[in-house]
Amino acid sequence: MHHFDLAVIGTGSGNTIVDERFADRSVAILEHGTFGGTCLNVGCIPTKMFVYPADVISAAAHGDRLGVHARVEGVDWPAVRDRVFGRIDPISASGRTWRAEKNPNVTLFESHARFVGDRTIDTGGGETITADDVVVAAGSRVIVPDIDGLPPVGSGRVHSSDTIMRLDELPSRVGIVGGGFVASEFAHIFASFGTRVSVLVRSDAMLRAEDEEVSARFTELAGERWDVRLHTEIRKVEEYGDGLRLHLSEGSVLDVDVLLVATGRTSNSDGLDLDRAGVDVDADGLVVVDEFQRTTARRVWALGDVANAFQLKHVANEEARVVQHNLLYPDDMIATRHHAVPSAVFTEPQVAKVGLTEQQARALGLEYVVARQSYSGTAYGWAMEDTTGFAKLLAEPGTGRILGAHILGPQASNLIQPLIAAMSFGQSAHDVARGQYWIHPALMEVTENLLLGVERARRG
Repeated sequence: MHHFDLAVIGTGSGNTIVDERFADRSVAILEHGTFGGTCLNVGCIPTKMFVYPADVISAAAHGDRLGVHARVEGVDWPAVRDRVFGRIDPISASGRTWRAEKNPNVTLFESHARFVGDRTIDTGGGETITADDVVVAAGSRVIVPDIDGLPPVGSGRVHSSDTIMRLDELPSRVGIVGGGFVASEFAHIFASFGTRVSVLVRSDAMLRAEDEEVSARFTELAGERWDVRLHTEIRKVEEYGDGLRLHLSEGSVLDVDVLLVATGRTSNSDGLDLDRAGVDVDADGLVVVDEFQRTTARRVWALGDVANAFQLKHVANEEARVVQHNLLYPDDMIATRHHAVPSAVFTEPQVAKVGLTEQQARALGLEYVVARQSYSGTAYGWAMEDTTGFAKLLAEPGTGRILGAHILGPQASNLIQPLIAAMSFGQSAHDVARGQYWIHPALMEVTENLLLGVERARRG
């Protein structure tokens, strides 16, 4: 039985832990799947590489209101796809080669790992190993709904976000099940490329995890671009010569070429036999960790999607840095900061948030004031002829402490960053608004005016 100083299960953010400071330690890295994790291969990076050309097309489509008569002659889907994966696949492959061949202290196991005891792992390849420390960074997987007649996901005409980006050709009709960020981003991509998109949403709105005003506005705008069907579920799927026939809950039938299942992701904790290692899992399937990312088992750590509900790469990276530090300096451990965790949806329009939504603030019984700023109320908003974008900020009445911020509109993921910084460093809305210069007439004035609006809301 081979013993290691450290074993890391998963090659997403977990892979970043092992740097030159671990050169004197024997390390096992275990991966069952494509090297590099969700973000690199099927998540954040490739999707945004599809989103950008979609944004270019959308900008051209809106040129008429600016006096610019532009036209998109077509989309070369294979060229778009190959540009994305022609960059990503070599990165994944070189990462694997580097770990397998260039790190003499690292042993790479490429099969499904399971615990068989305390820090004892069956590598899935006929060998059992032990380690002084084990890091569980096994990520998450897509949730597949139970639908009568649904063909296997990833084969033929039914896909998840893991597989749909590698289609051989651009479909004419796409059905999307779900109303969250994955559904919203792919709806934007395919609709911009000229595909007829139908979004089937079980609830009464899209992006329901966002602030209620943002969700309502986005749902309204989405309905103008896509065939959005609320309060709708698929009862049965039938395959026929030209595609799939979806029998819907309200009694209608929808024919599509491709069906994208975008109903969320779930932790991979259930495939690791964690109970054999004394590692607890909560009711949602997440590995239980403390503020130092320690599990309930001694010297077993966990991070990322397998252990938190955020399912965000920047959170997994932060947790990996914490685990890395605590492995290197066990007598001077640091805690993970889960305060002011931001997120963004790269659809049209973009959506970004940090902190509490207004419905959450109400549920907590907090006192707060609300400031709002439309894009159309700024000079750059005039330049863009944007009539739908807006920003919203919740703040504590007496102090101006920012409780939450929400932006819907172009560049929302960038415009929110000063508000993330303010929340992270304890700055009041007034301090951030008046304590620095803001470039005029940059679009960032949306954020500046939003902060100034907190003072007006406090006085009002």
